Amino acid sequence: MPTAVLTDRERTAVQAYLRLLHTVRAAFDGPPGSSRPPVVPPSVIAEAEQALSAAGLAGNEEEFFRLLQSWCPEP
Repeated sequence: MPTAVLTDRERTAVQAYLRLLHTVRAAFDGPPGSSRPPVVPPSVIAEAEQALSAAGLAGNEEEFFRLLQSWCPEP
């Protein structure tokens, strides 16, 4: 599979998405038996949304996930 060269905006979008993903995972990995729902700071979601829009990836999930896979391939 050829490696894609990401633009600065695409790279920023991928990085923002990964930060969002890690934040959500951390929220769900809270203490066992915790009855509080996971909370993701609105600023993290807003950062990801803004970065995706700036890169022209909002509403284009197939292209975004192709870029994400090229940036962070599964082992």
